[in-house]
Amino acid sequence: MAVIGSKPLTVGDVWRVAVLGEEVSLDDGTREKILQSRQRVEQILKEKKTVYGINTGFGNFSNVRISLEELKFLQRNLILSHAVGVGEPLSEEIVRAVMLLRVNALSLGFSGITLEAVDTLIEMINKGVHPVVPSQGSVGASGDLAPLAHVMLVLMGEGEANYKKERLRGKEAMKRAGIRTHTLLAKEGLALINGTQVMTAIGAVALYKIKRLSVIADIIGAMTVDALMGTDKAFDERIHLLRPHRGQGAAASNLRALLHGSAIRKAHSDCDEVQDAYSLRCMPQVHGASKDALRYALNVVETEINSATDNPLIFEDEAISGGNFHGQPVALAMDFMKTAVSEWGNISERRIDRLVHPAYNRGLPAFLTEKGGVNSGWMIPQYAAASLVSENKVLSHPASVDSIPTSAGKEDHVSMGTIAARQLMMITENVYSVYTIESMAAAQGLLYRAPLRGGEGVEAAASLIRAIMPPLTEDRWFKPEIDAVRRLLDSDGFVQEVEKVMEKPLIP
Repeated sequence: MAVIGSKPLTVGDVWRVAVLGEEVSLDDGTREKILQSRQRVEQILKEKKTVYGINTGFGNFSNVRISLEELKFLQRNLILSHAVGVGEPLSEEIVRAVMLLRVNALSLGFSGITLEAVDTLIEMINKGVHPVVPSQGSVGASGDLAPLAHVMLVLMGEGEANYKKERLRGKEAMKRAGIRTHTLLAKEGLALINGTQVMTAIGAVALYKIKRLSVIADIIGAMTVDALMGTDKAFDERIHLLRPHRGQGAAASNLRALLHGSAIRKAHSDCDEVQDAYSLRCMPQVHGASKDALRYALNVVETEINSATDNPLIFEDEAISGGNFHGQPVALAMDFMKTAVSEWGNISERRIDRLVHPAYNRGLPAFLTEKGGVNSGWMIPQYAAASLVSENKVLSHPASVDSIPTSAGKEDHVSMGTIAARQLMMITENVYSVYTIESMAAAQGLLYRAPLRGGEGVEAAASLIRAIMPPLTEDRWFKPEIDAVRRLLDSDGFVQEVEKVMEKPLIP
């Protein structure tokens, strides 16, 4: 169980709650902080101070004072009016991550929320009530207003939710799960929707997958090196110590370990080819640069996960209106990672092309099929990879360089961070598919090097692939096999099994 308040949350914690279904609770100290923060809001109301978001309107209406009689309508109207998202719903896993991150931010004790509201969100996570949240409609400042409002509709007994694989009205879903809906009090509406939790949730889940992909890229790249009878000379540690970027050194170390013991390499040590193509030789430099970008993005996202991002923030002596809801830090990190992950896909597609191209593949059959003409072999999977990396080039355009003023110019610079995070997830899924194709082509190519065997890590990976994909001797419908290998790569088991054979952990 993830205990909120016991320690800062990590991307791994988010994955366990969002994807693996781990439950959530609050520690006692955190419950006390939430209660104290709420007491400060009650004191503001008692003293009849004018404080944004507590007894005023929102955005451009911040100068409109709301009477005590109308406060009960203010918070409810805020959620109803802001829940105007469009597009396909976010996945249940992402919605779980959103609720977890909102609970974590509220638990810091600067939001003025009631403990009852936080407990209701936790019950929704633990009992599997997943609000239907349209994926589009956030500009990323004042946070993710529209999608977060769709989450909070269900907390109030409005909107729609998925419960036990059935889409229901929010009130009905909460009733079936045995969860009491919550009536919002002063400040609560703003506390629940003013933050960056949607872009950060999408980013956190994407980064978990990308961290795994960082290792998969090295494993499958090493498979291609052996399949193409490449050399490991370019991975010599002495080279990389002279240009000591951390990611570059990690990639080179992984490749050396994966190729250790390769009989293919030894048999080819005296050939006339003195240099491999860049897609092989420069893997440490290319893969490594993206590893460095990943490390930066993880730091940004894990900082954001554990931050108070709503407005105003309630301190002991006053409520201060600031701008922690602005998604710029996350937006820039997401845009950076879009390029970094796309580059893994770009270099992988070039290796696929070398595996199938008879002018480049060092004696392998054209398109990895023995009866070319009658059979097309791996011709069209390379097309699919080319299509995916081309799509990624469009998706990689930075979303954060755009800003359209909102709320009558009050919110005159926005981050578009949620768009960047959604695009990063799409790119990540595309690159997983590209590496699926490379892994299958490399496993097929290695068969033609028999009886010579590749490196220890290479052979371990190839065996896992071939358990799903039998040797391709003639054309067949292998789309189901592509899907099955993709599922293998999309689990933690693939990397773990390779590491088990090598008796060495690989470096993300």
